[in-house]
Amino acid sequence: MTITPEISVAIAFVIFVILVLWKGTRKITEGLDKRAERIRSQLDETQNLREEAQAALASYQRQQRDALAEAEQIIAQAEAEAERLKEQAEEVMAATIKRREEQAVQRIAQAEASAVQDVRDQAVELAIGVATKLIAEKMDKSVQGSLIEASTNDVIKSLKS
Repeated sequence: MTITPEISVAIAFVIFVILVLWKGTRKITEGLDKRAERIRSQLDETQNLREEAQAALASYQRQQRDALAEAEQIIAQAEAEAERLKEQAEEVMAATIKRREEQAVQRIAQAEASAVQDVRDQAVELAIGVATKLIAEKMDKSVQGSLIEASTNDVIKSLKS
C-alpha cells in the first residue's frame, strides 16, 4: 500500500480533528458552560427583576386603593362639612330674618306710638286754642269777676281745711 498525497492529507485531517476534539473539547465545553452560566445568571436576574416589578406593582396598586379610599373619605367629610355649614347658614339666616322682623315690628310700634302722641298733642293744642277763643269771646267783665271771686273762695276754703 502506498501512501498517496490524498491519503496523507486525509490522515492529517483526521489527526487534526482528533487533536482539536481532544484539546478543544474542554475549551469548547468550558466556553459553552460559561455561556450557559451567564445565561442562567441573566435569567435569575431577570426573574428577580420580574418579582421586584410585581411586588412594586402590587405595592402601587395597594397605594392607589388606599389613596382612592382616602379620597372617598375626604369627599364624604367635605360633603358632611358642607351640609353642616349649609344648616348653620340656614339657622343664622333664620335668626337674622327673625331679628329684623322683630326690629321692624318695634319700629312700627314706635312710629304708631309717636303718631298717636302727635295726634294727641295736636288735639290738645287745638282744644286749648278753641277753648281760649271761646272763653275770650264769651267772657265779659262780670263773668271774669265772678270767676275770680269763686276761685278765691275755693282757695280760702282749701286753706282753712
